[in-house]
Amino acid sequence: MTPMMHKGYAARIGYSEEDGCFIGRVVGIKPILTFHGDSVADVRAAFHASVDFYLETCASRGETPEKPFSGKIMTRIPPELHARAISVADALGKSLNPFVTDAIERAVHS
Repeated sequence: MTPMMHKGYAARIGYSEEDGCFIGRVVGIKPILTFHGDSVADVRAAFHASVDFYLETCASRGETPEKPFSGKIMTRIPPELHARAISVADALGKSLNPFVTDAIERAVHS
């Protein structure tokens, strides 16, 4: 499943039986941005409006909006896997960063 995206921001969307509508939240940033809609089109429009309002508000205050992802990830893997990954990357003429980036790219496009 592909997340709903707008201007680099991602949304998590669910359905609220109690409210009878879709409810969403922008993920990956500290400010809490929520929105809702009765249909997919409505919730998409509300998501876009929420992100746009956030960016406009930051601009009007002279603040830098939070970006959802820095491009840096920290992960722990077994030392044996780390060693094998470096060995394979080296054999391919790559450093570990491009090797891992390629692996993640293949995994998320599967």
